[in-house]
Amino acid sequence: MATQLDQILARTALDVAERKAAADLPALERRAAAHQPRGFAASLKAISEAKSHPAVIAELKKASPSRGVIRPSFDPEPLARALEAAGAGALSVLTDEPFFQGSLRNLEIASAATSIPCLRKDFMVDPFQVLEARASNADAILLIVAALTDADLKLLSTEAYAYGLDVLCEVHDRNELDRAIQIGCQMIGVNSRDLRTFVMHPEIQVELAETIPSNVVRVAESGIKGREDIDRLTTAGYDAFLIGETLMRESDPGATLSALLAREAAVLA
Repeated sequence: MATQLDQILARTALDVAERKAAADLPALERRAAAHQPRGFAASLKAISEAKSHPAVIAELKKASPSRGVIRPSFDPEPLARALEAAGAGALSVLTDEPFFQGSLRNLEIASAATSIPCLRKDFMVDPFQVLEARASNADAILLIVAALTDADLKLLSTEAYAYGLDVLCEVHDRNELDRAIQIGCQMIGVNSRDLRTFVMHPEIQVELAETIPSNVVRVAESGIKGREDIDRLTTAGYDAFLIGETLMRESDPGATLSALLAREAAVLA
């Protein structure tokens, strides 16, 4: 029986094939060359090592398959500016349209509006999407280990590095983590939400943290609601924290992030 992830990947492959067939490749290459990547992993690592405040990747997300519409009024430019001003170290921008109501245009706008590096968050299955990412002002891409073979992970990561983009390899269990380590991922995110079932397993982040090599940028993804979650995951060994729904459900995401980063911040509702 096909999982939600299987359905998303099947639709993604079709959509990418259509875009690729219709693309003006020379124009995309020119746009890609015009954007100079800003060092996504290095920026997070520098913030983490400075210890002045947590390195947060603030996520711009309008909707999700499991939660439906999260933020009905969604304007990427003011959202990106507010989150940068509040202390975000980087942005993650959803570009999947059918399931998350995102777009490459949102990524382009958010990245151009800020000086902090941006991640293209999507289901990457084809090297063409890497070109799209840099052409849309991305500084990094997400590779979901559960969605790719080892050969595909290597191919896509090599393509990303060739374009000067960093790679965040997302894992959900020990087997996926071992695969990410084996292919040499330099930035690994542990997502506590199982993408096949969308069930949360918060304990997996702490369980896997000690296995991630010390030279890898370690990112905790999903389920972070308050400063006590960040402190707990920092103690476990994480360098950065990807936070989306907690921010996007609030009327003022910038103020919410400022409160989250404050040392005295309480758990957010």
